[in-house]
Amino acid sequence: MHNKIKKPHTTGLHIVAMIEGTKGVLVLLAGFGFLTLINQDLHIAALRLVRRFHLNPASHYPHIFIDVATHMTNMRLWMLAASALLYTMVRFVEAFGLWKQRSWAEWFGVLTGGIYIPVEIFELMRRVTWPKIVVLVVNVAIVGYLAYELDRAARKRSLYRKGGHH
Repeated sequence: MHNKIKKPHTTGLHIVAMIEGTKGVLVLLAGFGFLTLINQDLHIAALRLVRRFHLNPASHYPHIFIDVATHMTNMRLWMLAASALLYTMVRFVEAFGLWKQRSWAEWFGVLTGGIYIPVEIFELMRRVTWPKIVVLVVNVAIVGYLAYELDRAARKRSLYRKGGHH
């Protein structure tokens, strides 16, 4: 069976591919950022960053950030960078597959995007913020669109088979 079904409208798949590729690039940059922190005094770096944004180091979130930085080790930074590289590779493979209109990439996108939806809803229930709403809406739109494309391709195959074509 052929894995590629010609689709007359590829713009939606290309947009989703660009979004996934952009996510990959951003996480790759974060991974390189983790590597630049190896052998650095992260406690001082975190304090400088908190002060640069004029935040109170004693308030809740800046304090958590400083505490995490203080306990960060080179091994953890390497693991974060490696995780970022793995995530990036997955996003790039998905983006390539979507750009080339591969049905496996649509299935993969539905699966990987759908996994995050319950977590995003849970986070939204804990505290509603505009960024959380936007992330959930975009993710649901992407998963819904990819599921629609898969359904449309399945219906087209079914009609093709019923028409007596093999």
